Amino acid sequence: MSSDTQSSAIASAAAQPLSRQLNLRDLVLSQVLTVVGSAWVGIAAGLGHAQTVVWLLAFGAFYLPMAAAVYHLNREMPLEGGLYVWTRRAFGDTAGFLVAWNIWAYALSTIATILFQIPSEFAFMVGPRAAWIPENHLVVFCFLAGVLTLLALSAVRGLAIGKWIHNISGLAMITAFALLILAPLWALWHHAPIHFAPFDLRLPDSSPTSLALIGQTLFAAAGIEYIAIMAGESKAPSRDIGRSILIASPIIFLMFTLGTASVLAFHELSGTTINYIAPIPQALRLAFGDSGFANLVAQLVILLLQIRILGAASFIFTGVTRLPMVAGWDHLIPSWFSRLHPRYRTPTNSILVATILVAALLVLASAGVRAAEAFAVLNNASNILYGLAYLAMFAIPLVGAKLVRARIPTWVAALCVVGFCATLFTCATSVYPFVDVPNPLHFAIKISTTIVLTNVIGYAFYRIRGLSAVRT
Repeated sequence: MSSDTQSSAIASAAAQPLSRQLNLRDLVLSQVLTVVGSAWVGIAAGLGHAQTVVWLLAFGAFYLPMAAAVYHLNREMPLEGGLYVWTRRAFGDTAGFLVAWNIWAYALSTIATILFQIPSEFAFMVGPRAAWIPENHLVVFCFLAGVLTLLALSAVRGLAIGKWIHNISGLAMITAFALLILAPLWALWHHAPIHFAPFDLRLPDSSPTSLALIGQTLFAAAGIEYIAIMAGESKAPSRDIGRSILIASPIIFLMFTLGTASVLAFHELSGTTINYIAPIPQALRLAFGDSGFANLVAQLVILLLQIRILGAASFIFTGVTRLPMVAGWDHLIPSWFSRLHPRYRTPTNSILVATILVAALLVLASAGVRAAEAFAVLNNASNILYGLAYLAMFAIPLVGAKLVRARIPTWVAALCVVGFCATLFTCATSVYPFVDVPNPLHFAIKISTTIVLTNVIGYAFYRIRGLSAVRT
């Protein structure tokens, strides 16, 4: 793509009449909400006392390169669309479209993954009498259909309301993790023989399951660039998105490392198997029991996690509806996706398509499998799709257009080499299940087939759309 075409495309995107709602506070809370998922501390706890070493590896080999790349790329191109816009300017239309396609597919799958956590966490909140709920597909689908409808309506209304949902959810997540981190002190006060060791430096083993868990944990810290998709709806994107990364990063690190240590401590104390869908509610139930005042505390924290799930789903849903809108501005997909609500300035057609596809994923992902396996399929597939987009991002300072590379510091490019390698490792290990499944090979085939078909369909759509545009 020529520099004139790039400049006109960027000017076109910048000129779109969007409502700028997000300030620095909103961005910081959104960073915490997006990056810190409750399931990740369970996955990391599966590594045992090697979890601290792996978290340090994750933040050194992946998070730091990601943060540096996002900080500088957003400062140069603070436009609606985020990583899609950066890749399109660095590598051209085809690469930009495929990155947007993979992020879009990732986000749809992640929304389904997040929503899958609600029934399991609700069951822990109510207690043993609700243990049947996560495996009852009819009840789960009816409930999630209602939640998805609310997400769609909120997305139509826009960030004027959405940002408050995200802010409340971010604060709920921070509060829930604070109580989780304090739970071992409660146990020690009641003379429980608990071993809380957040800074125990042990190396992980080299088993296939351990490698799969390491790969997942490396990618747990992903997501700080997602807010850049909504840069055109931020009040000062070139300044505040970078500042939000600096403020949120230490909070995110402490939540991950200390929260994982708490989950691991109660898992070892009870000798139970970690519930990878709802590890925090499980840990809190083990900490506080099923009766008395402590039970109310556990129920409160689980309720806060439910609020976080709804907020995270809403935030990711908002981003997934913006990518087709921006691609429509650039004429890479039909302009139908870019039509905005006359009052709220939100892409209503894109919201409709996203709602239908998330509903389909919820049905298809769990057909004939248990909840844990359905969760693992969605989680691993979405990680690889997102990983492909990250490979493109880390490649921009290395081999992207000279106009872009010239403005990125050399030390950022060096970090991007490390981030690129870490992302490759995550993608490679994500085809192996970290939960018990009837056939690991079938699981790997299911994941690999999903990734290949997703990109083949995306590229075919792009080519057909391009040929149609030429004819017209």
